[in-house]
Amino acid sequence: MEVANGSTATTATTTVNGEREDPGGFKLKFCTVCASNQNRSMEAHLRLSQAHYPVISFGTGSLVRLPGPSVSEPNVYPFNKVSYDKIYKDLHEKDPKLYTANGLLNMLGRNRQVKWGPERWQDWQIGIPRTDHSSDRGSNGTEGGVVDVVFTCEERCWDAVIDDLLNRGSPLNRPVHVINVDIKDNHEEASIGGRGILDLADSLNNAAKEERENVGPVAFDMASAASRTSFDERVPEIIGEWQERWPNLPATWTLAWF
Repeated sequence: MEVANGSTATTATTTVNGEREDPGGFKLKFCTVCASNQNRSMEAHLRLSQAHYPVISFGTGSLVRLPGPSVSEPNVYPFNKVSYDKIYKDLHEKDPKLYTANGLLNMLGRNRQVKWGPERWQDWQIGIPRTDHSSDRGSNGTEGGVVDVVFTCEERCWDAVIDDLLNRGSPLNRPVHVINVDIKDNHEEASIGGRGILDLADSLNNAAKEERENVGPVAFDMASAASRTSFDERVPEIIGEWQERWPNLPATWTLAWF
């Protein structure tokens, strides 16, 4: 558990590299989203995968944008087509001192250990098996192409996700919780936000396991509106309790549909 966005009190066993022991059993499936699928969503993706949660991540922007030598000269890349490794090598070739100093090379070095490259939310084919992502961290459990909870990292990304889901028309009739945790887009705040999101994921998962026992595993795992009602009704209270522990990470929630 994280207290006041800083001090830590946790019962989970960790190792020096951040990996938690896998307790096994039921786990909610998560998705993390920021603008470019580079900093905040990837920090949260890593944290959740280190806790052995099924997790995928996306960006909502039209292009991947990273800081360049000036505000008017960003580095721009397409989603779904360029790997983190290629972006790393491109920036290292352009100006290794600049991109080491501003943390981009360190960030990309982390990202390329998590998954192949940045993906765009609007291009995600929800419900279609993700068979070509088996090497991604957290991919185990996400093969079916659906998740239970989407964490966005700023309000415009939350708006983009909600608008996109409305435009899709809920073909699966499957509930999904969309929670925005407002995180400033810098490396330090992303690290704090990642810890906060993991803490919230743990609280949500504990409640889900309890309701799964009450409802019955078969029914709960079908993820219909009826079978998830008792869990869905607990989510606002869980977020409220979490917000008291993380007052500097403003959260917004809605229940949406795949």
